[in-house]
Amino acid sequence: MADDTVMQPAYWQIEPSLVTLQLERHVMTAQSPFLLSPDQTGLTRAADILARGGLVSFPTETVYGLGADARNDRAVAAIFAAKGRPSFNPLIVHLGGLVAAQAICDFNDDARRLATAFWPGALTLVLPLRADTGISRLVTAGLDSVAVRVPDHPVAAGLLAAFGGPVAAPSANPSGRISPTTAAHVRDGLGDRIDAVVDGGPCHVGLESTIVSCLGTPTLLRAGGIPAEAIAACLGHTLTTAENPDAPTSPGQLLSHYAPQGQVRLNATQVRPGEVMLGFGPVQGDLTLSANGDLTEAAARLFDCLHQLDAMGAAQIAIAPIPDHGLGRAINDRLKRAAAPR
Repeated sequence: MADDTVMQPAYWQIEPSLVTLQLERHVMTAQSPFLLSPDQTGLTRAADILARGGLVSFPTETVYGLGADARNDRAVAAIFAAKGRPSFNPLIVHLGGLVAAQAICDFNDDARRLATAFWPGALTLVLPLRADTGISRLVTAGLDSVAVRVPDHPVAAGLLAAFGGPVAAPSANPSGRISPTTAAHVRDGLGDRIDAVVDGGPCHVGLESTIVSCLGTPTLLRAGGIPAEAIAACLGHTLTTAENPDAPTSPGQLLSHYAPQGQVRLNATQVRPGEVMLGFGPVQGDLTLSANGDLTEAAARLFDCLHQLDAMGAAQIAIAPIPDHGLGRAINDRLKRAAAPR
């Protein structure tokens, strides 16, 4: 595991000013982001915005990402400014394929096996960053490692091909809030802070990618769209787990995250006065993740249901128990962070 304290003082003196500069630029030039179609014309326009240092939200199979040129310090700083994201929280670099990933990071046998099995797909690998790749240190939060993935979505793949370079892209939502699974969620959350949204419809997985560190023994850093059991089966052994919300080595490790406006109570089997129930399986609710207990359906609906609860003005939210296996593990991870003290 990389040393979380490997930070260069000069970098941390410069980086906040970049974020402030970009925040001021977006305030001065505020205008609503425009929607781009997911065809070649729209993707070409989106790639041009990225090349000029702008911010473009685009769909992946997991959630909508907020993309910027991963080699452009000012563009990456604009991501942190737009989201209000802590600058010590690393970003994921999205790439068009394994060859492109190998150009910026070093793969060991475990990483190569996982990439071959699950890319393109909802798996992010944390790997040693190669020297002289041009990747902004803002992307890696000053660490000597980088989180990379190859998305399995035709719009994301088309944008990466049109742009022809690495795209840093966290989820396209205000930091700590509910992740977006539609273009409307992006516009509601980020509004005039970004330049454009490529509308590719709803995301079919609906949970962020699973993150595995391959800096040593493969370690699960975040449960996500690919069950840990499938990754362990590919490797031939169980994964170790690690969390460090105070000094994250990858996205999605902060304790309070994915939060709706209301207070959340987990593992509820009965609703209390004043609560709105989010049901699952036999526990019925005002909204339901999956009436028949389908974890895939529940994962795809999770963030949209949380957005709906916000729209309803739900101040107290009760959430039914979710089985803690397969995709249920990732769902519970997001719900625990949504319920964490803020």
